[in-house]
Amino acid sequence: MDLELDRVSRKISYLLRHDAAFIDGHGWAKVTAVIEEVRKKYPEFNRAYLEQIVREDAKGRYAFDRNGLCIRANQGHSVPVDVGLLEAMPPEVLYHGTATRFLDSIFKEGLTGQTRLYVHLSKDVETAYEVGKRHGKSIVLKVDAKQMAEEGVAFFLSENCVWLTKYVAPCYLELAEERGVCAYEA
Repeated sequence: MDLELDRVSRKISYLLRHDAAFIDGHGWAKVTAVIEEVRKKYPEFNRAYLEQIVREDAKGRYAFDRNGLCIRANQGHSVPVDVGLLEAMPPEVLYHGTATRFLDSIFKEGLTGQTRLYVHLSKDVETAYEVGKRHGKSIVLKVDAKQMAEEGVAFFLSENCVWLTKYVAPCYLELAEERGVCAYEA
């Protein structure tokens, strides 16, 4: 079973982020329902494995409610949910990782959530770079979050410290440079 935890985590991520019939309006699902659904493919799956997935997830994707009876994804939803995000003042600069093949479109149209409710931004180049690698040849964009906030754009900080906003216009974007080198794979 341990070798399958990555696959199980992906299944849980799908259920809690994208399956509107499975989660409530705040993104919560009953732990028992999650376990039952995963057991359809992995009969030995139980609460201990679920707790291990939540505890060991490097990105902190999941959270239990206070009573431990419900679970939800902290962000990344493609269906409308209200996870109780509070508006927060961002740092002056945030970063977004993407693939080089998307640059022309991004610099014309800006950053949108695509299939998600929000654009995901990180506070450091390294995290953004790793995110970008999932989509191809990675490149990092620098976001002028200070100027956006001053102009009234709302930012939210998820429980696992991912910065979120609805849209980043092209005028707030530039290629990131870290230590004098453009932050992309050569």
